[in-house]
Amino acid sequence: MVAFSGSDPIGVLIGAKRPAGTLIHKIAVHPDHLRQGHGRHMLTSLGSKLAILGPPRIVAEVPEALAPAGALFTACGYVEQAPLTDYVFTGQQNAVRDVEGFVIPVTVDDLTANGLLGTAEAQVCWERSVETLTARKDDIAGLAVATDEQIEAYLLYMNGGEIVALRSFIEDDGARLGQLLSRIGTVAVRLPKVHPAEISNELLERLGFRTAGVHRFYTGKARSN
Repeated sequence: MVAFSGSDPIGVLIGAKRPAGTLIHKIAVHPDHLRQGHGRHMLTSLGSKLAILGPPRIVAEVPEALAPAGALFTACGYVEQAPLTDYVFTGQQNAVRDVEGFVIPVTVDDLTANGLLGTAEAQVCWERSVETLTARKDDIAGLAVATDEQIEAYLLYMNGGEIVALRSFIEDDGARLGQLLSRIGTVAVRLPKVHPAEISNELLERLGFRTAGVHRFYTGKARSN
């Protein structure tokens, strides 16, 4: 959506839509036109359209440093649900103990075929949802710890240095995940926007991650004016 003052574009809202909800990816207003209601107008206009077309759920992941943007969402009736913590992998994890199984390459398609990629209802940020991972699968590499019977843990990452999935199916205090992280060196160093329900801060610190920032997760519901 674009907001105009006369014939001049002075605001923009960029979103992404899925059956379960719509993400507000960016919202911005020209500095000369701040505090004139343009941001609120774009949000309410989007809500009016989605109240008719669906889906009704709208979400936003706002960097904590952008306090005015967070205030805008709150003023428009959005509710802050959870902090999404950004992490950086330092490589200085606790001693990694050997576990049974083999470290093998794995793809998004492999995990999907085995029913291990996750569900659409999983509490993860937009970039690490099942839909996003599936759409970007050709750009994603992965490793897994596997036995003759099953995949026990896996790690997916982008060549640009971002971990997009980190999951273990075995209670081992992170041993299998640590083994996978030790194999990638510093190829993948960022793990952004981790939901508290996704993986614990204590485990990530044990694996060698440190916090590097926070996003605020807001949700709203489309409604007509």
